[in-house]
Amino acid sequence: MLTLEQRTRLLQIAREAISAALDGHRTELDLTTLDAPLRRPAGAFVSLHTNTGDLRGCIGTIQPVAPLGQAVHANAVNAAFRDPRFYPLRKEELANLHIEISVMSPIEPVTSPEEIEVGRDGLIISRGGRAGLLLPQVASELGWDRETFLRQTCMKAGLPPDTWQSADCRIEKFSAEVFGE
Repeated sequence: MLTLEQRTRLLQIAREAISAALDGHRTELDLTTLDAPLRRPAGAFVSLHTNTGDLRGCIGTIQPVAPLGQAVHANAVNAAFRDPRFYPLRKEELANLHIEISVMSPIEPVTSPEEIEVGRDGLIISRGGRAGLLLPQVASELGWDRETFLRQTCMKAGLPPDTWQSADCRIEKFSAEVFGE
């Protein structure tokens, strides 16, 4: 678990990275200024929401390939400008933007759907060359049950909704520490 100060710092990193990009600057994060937990490798997603609660961008990394602070920095910019579902963020939107960060736990294989707890677990479903991921908070926010969550994750992967029942389908779960502004 991150402290309130560490959470606040990550939110500040995300907002400053987006602001700098909107001003046409490319910023580098000085990792030496961060606490040890923010320098440890971790997967992280940055979700952007409008002041009405609508999703405005969400990009992340599943695996712990970069220090947490660096992952948040890069994914904030990517969520603002590179989420293919949305047009790039405009400067006038920044003031009304709500930033949410999800720090990923290690990914675990699921051997039975009963292992999945809606609200605690996020899902990754893959089959062949397709994969879909939904963060833990998505199912809770939308009031889904376990089966709906599995079906929706399949559809996010571009797979038929019942693919999760196939023997050649891989289901994985993870939890996340989620916080926002």
